[in-house]
Amino acid sequence: MPEKINMKTPLVEIDGDEMTRVLWAMIKDKLIHPYIKLKSEYYDLSLVKRDETNDRITIDAANAIKKYGVGVKCATITPNADRVEEYGLKEMWKSPNGTIRAILDGTVFREPIMVNNIKPLVKPWEDSIIIARHAYGDVYSAVEMQTDEPGIAELIFTGKSGKVTKKIIKDMNGRGVLQGMHNTDISINHFAHSCFKYSLDRKRDLWFATKDTISKIYDHHFKDVFMEVFEEYKEAFEKAGIEFFYTLIDDAIQRVISCKGGMVWACKNYDGDVMSDLVARAFGSMSMMSSVLVSPEGYYEFEAAHGTVTRHYFKHLKGEKTSTNAMATIFAWSGALRKRGELDGIEGLIKFADSLEKASIMTIEDGIMTGDMAQLCESANVRVAMAEELLDEIAMRLEEELNSINA
Repeated sequence: MPEKINMKTPLVEIDGDEMTRVLWAMIKDKLIHPYIKLKSEYYDLSLVKRDETNDRITIDAANAIKKYGVGVKCATITPNADRVEEYGLKEMWKSPNGTIRAILDGTVFREPIMVNNIKPLVKPWEDSIIIARHAYGDVYSAVEMQTDEPGIAELIFTGKSGKVTKKIIKDMNGRGVLQGMHNTDISINHFAHSCFKYSLDRKRDLWFATKDTISKIYDHHFKDVFMEVFEEYKEAFEKAGIEFFYTLIDDAIQRVISCKGGMVWACKNYDGDVMSDLVARAFGSMSMMSSVLVSPEGYYEFEAAHGTVTRHYFKHLKGEKTSTNAMATIFAWSGALRKRGELDGIEGLIKFADSLEKASIMTIEDGIMTGDMAQLCESANVRVAMAEELLDEIAMRLEEELNSINA
């Protein structure tokens, strides 16, 4: 076995909930610790711990990423009313992802993990579609209210100058619900720059879509900012032979179904949340999607884009083995380790991350995969593996790959 790789700077390790938490420990034990002297600052963002700390630990984890530059996050529970009762929570805590993204700002880039023996469900797609999701504001930072009587709902802005601007939202004739959301020019501008830079780096066309015909101020402002920022990149896009394309979100959806793929699709926060799930599933599985938040200050948070796999966790608690796909979590670790290696100039860490991803893809292309992938695989020889078995198969190929590199 190769000598373990030393790290200079810790990365921020953010643990999570349920089945993904179980896989998190397995991945470290089988794929990370045998090869790396892991330096990490650990934060437990399980729902119980967030409740104990009144969610302060989520804020601390985000600030730690700002301190060290790179974080890797396990999937976590965003509680609803049922979860509040199940866990006996003090309150219905906000999405930890939303809290972290609000602190770090930036853009989440999500790309399907493609393998040769599983074809996209959408026949025209030949190349991956990268979703660039704005990671700040909108409904994820919204303030909500339920009204119990008739009345006038107003949107009020009080400027620092003392000027007050009001708009009537609705003259309510009975009970209802209200929601107020926001975004900032700074964040929208950062979002636009991130998307244009990423498209240039990957030599891919950039699509952007909103619903500016209906949201004539909010969504239209996003469009205006993108159009303005594009002027700074127009010449570079022309030299690279790539295009920037704007359309309405509903038009973008029907266009994407008939395209060949290969572009970056920039979406507002909620649109990106929904479309990244659609793209992931159409390319194979929610567990076959890499995800990284890139902030304008150069902070990186790698994560699994899917949920905590509750159904499998309940089986695990009963002592049953589950065929849970750990690929997205593996790629979160490989992405974080690679970025840590790039920032600290550790070539061995970069090569290890590349080897880990290669071994993971090779395992699936050899016909060994979890049940979610097996039902989509076009190969005749497929073996459905349990979660731990799949990690063992990846570990075997990883060791072979690393030995060949160091031979």
